[in-house]
Amino acid sequence: MNILIIGNGMVGYKFCEKLIAKASPHQFNITVFGEEIRPAYDRVHLSEYFAGKSAEDLTMAPASWYAENNITLHLGDPIAQINRTEKTVDSHKGLTVPYDVLVLATGSSAFVPPIPGTEKNGVFIYRTIEDLEMMTAWAKKAKKGAVIGGGLLGLEAAKAMIDLGVTDTSVIEFAPRLMPRQIDEVGSNVLKSKLETLGLKILTNTNTSQILGDDAITGMQFANDSKIDVDMLVISAGIKPRDELAKLSGLTVGQRGGIVVNEKLQTSDENIYAIGECALFEGMIYGLVAPGYEMADVVATNLTKGEKHFSPYDMSTKLKLIGVDVASFGDPFANGEGITSVAINDTNKGVYKRINISADGKTLLGGILVGDAEQYNMLLQTVKNKVVLPPNPEDVILGSRGGEEAAGSGITSLPDDALICSCEAVTKGMICNSVAEAGCESVDAIKKCTKAGTGCGGCVPMIKDLVTHTMKANGKIVHNVLCEHFNYSRQELFDLVKINKLKTYDEVLNMFGKGDGCELCKPPVASILASLWNEIILKKGNDTAQDSNDRFLANIQKGGTYSVVPRIPGGEITPDKLIVIGQVAKKYNLYTKITGGQRIDLFGAHLSDLPNIWEELIDAGFESGHAYGKSLRTVKSCVGSTWCRFGLHDSVSFAIKVEERYRGLRSPHKLKGGVSGCIRECAEAQSKDFGIIATEKGWNLYVCGNGGSKPQHALLLATDIDEETCIKYLDRFLMFYVKTADPLTRTATWLNKMEGGIAYLKTVVIDDALGMNTQWEADMENHVNTYECEWKAAIETPELRKRFSHFVNAPEEKDPTVKFEVMREQVKAKDWK
Repeated sequence: MNILIIGNGMVGYKFCEKLIAKASPHQFNITVFGEEIRPAYDRVHLSEYFAGKSAEDLTMAPASWYAENNITLHLGDPIAQINRTEKTVDSHKGLTVPYDVLVLATGSSAFVPPIPGTEKNGVFIYRTIEDLEMMTAWAKKAKKGAVIGGGLLGLEAAKAMIDLGVTDTSVIEFAPRLMPRQIDEVGSNVLKSKLETLGLKILTNTNTSQILGDDAITGMQFANDSKIDVDMLVISAGIKPRDELAKLSGLTVGQRGGIVVNEKLQTSDENIYAIGECALFEGMIYGLVAPGYEMADVVATNLTKGEKHFSPYDMSTKLKLIGVDVASFGDPFANGEGITSVAINDTNKGVYKRINISADGKTLLGGILVGDAEQYNMLLQTVKNKVVLPPNPEDVILGSRGGEEAAGSGITSLPDDALICSCEAVTKGMICNSVAEAGCESVDAIKKCTKAGTGCGGCVPMIKDLVTHTMKANGKIVHNVLCEHFNYSRQELFDLVKINKLKTYDEVLNMFGKGDGCELCKPPVASILASLWNEIILKKGNDTAQDSNDRFLANIQKGGTYSVVPRIPGGEITPDKLIVIGQVAKKYNLYTKITGGQRIDLFGAHLSDLPNIWEELIDAGFESGHAYGKSLRTVKSCVGSTWCRFGLHDSVSFAIKVEERYRGLRSPHKLKGGVSGCIRECAEAQSKDFGIIATEKGWNLYVCGNGGSKPQHALLLATDIDEETCIKYLDRFLMFYVKTADPLTRTATWLNKMEGGIAYLKTVVIDDALGMNTQWEADMENHVNTYECEWKAAIETPELRKRFSHFVNAPEEKDPTVKFEVMREQVKAKDWK
């Protein structure tokens, strides 16, 4: 049987893959015609092209894969017409090819609003790799950008503009809110606020009437007669199905476009199928990859004598838009008699969560997440599998007030037919069976076996949990390895590096790893080296193993600039030092902000300016605050007994002593501390990784607290101890954590996973249950004695200082948009009621 496929996008490729997997040898002769000049590539992660991925990295399978599977592939040769009577197709290059079954996977094209001027130079469509290449070339000379479209595609295009260095970018949306199909008005306002803090200008309820300029774009005019200056515009206002071939051949199409199909994805011609974004099923065009893959599986199953029908598909989605989590699941706007909604709107943190609950209070119907979508996977499964809600339904987004996971809310409680990976239609049962019966005992093995996690990747955390659960249920030891390049956990590798006195990433990889390493193993190994030897991280060639922030000793910000955070121990600072910070900020045109950890952050520094800024700060007595590293950030303090009438002890002096002791300590995740002078807790010590609170008899020491999106109070480790004992316990606790925690694990999570919890931790730290306290104290003393400011080393070492020069594509001039502006009017005393 001759199977001919028109279209070689993601869905067309997936159909080929599924058909080959289901068919018997030589059952089909498969021919594919693709309009583009390259094989199918991953459009879902298209924006990663700007982050350094090549076209080859995005390719789903090379041309050789088609040949190896006896598929005839014609690239750069679109089909000109379909002859349904003769059952042949004619290509643009003059080929005539017969078919028995024709599959239309023509996808969609970008919808371009009928605005005068869209043909001008500097106006782009965000759709293909070729589009991205043209955008990259034009962006080098662009200063002000705009994007038409405030939906998923438009915000993705806005991110692309920022990645290209066009940081002065406006998003133009005709609708009254962003992402109107996915989130409600409140969620849209939260998203808008977060995007505006990143520098984007958001214009909703705005209709573009004309694109200005002669040959090239110079601006945009709107229906309300307002104008903006623009020298680069990206149109990403939606999609329209590619149904022109279907219309020419007489197939039934929808009134607004799309090839009409039945539940088997057959068109009005039973020998022709349509799948993906060109197919119109029950009046719906599905613009996500998961339903497209499901369509491919339906057709492949039916062609191989199976029986499968397509049904209305869940359009739940989770994305990270310009660093902001956004998700919607089930019915995000559910309403009706008896239906209730529970919403959390934290304007301080920029987090909005809404869930819709059935009239009987037992079923989750859907919801919206903005700013924090960590709970998305379980909430989606709760909707899909009609899992009964806990007595207090709000617990699913608030967490149980008792501190325990709500009964039946974990992934292990889901039925075997729960769809874990919607992109590849992989269920919980399939994953568990792959672990138990096929020996797939890692996420990578599951990916190769079932394809789960190879699409959008949002299900990977659930896959990892299922692998671990299934292995434990079968009595197997769960070996927690860093990645495929190291068959060791972080703890095991820590000891091996120490015993063998290895000092560089390459030495560790050569002795205990394989391959070239990856982004999963490089930062943890670099952290181990820094924790053990306390050497400048940029020396010995370890810079390539670091995260980008560590590599340049500063946090990279939008537009390619950096922030500078000098250490201010305990939050105590002299007037002279304050003046120097002001002078530096003014000299280098930096935006300044007081942080939550009692420091001053200076934003907008260019790479080449960093050494000069550090030099001036160091001359004034400052040093690196390690805001860029997984290390101690701050030890916050109140004013204590020095000024406060309630203060019992000098919390400021103690906070300074503690911060200066542990500064530069590299750890699995960032560390924060606090010292409060009394139980009034003005330094919020119990929300920190370690907190010290004054008592009448001394100090209480708390450990393993956590702020952020999942707050957790620290737990009491020791009471009424003196300063010397407190420092001793902290030395032991921190070294225990540094040695045993998994990568990117905060102390709170580390303790939660520790068998025996705080009781066991007390026996280790206080009673020396492991016999390691003397060693840990010596290790910490060595850290204190060998500490060196990384900023100082970088500016005093010529070969290190050389690295702080512009990237080849970095702006050569300071961004004129980085400036001080009045963000809001001051509230006058008379306005208070």
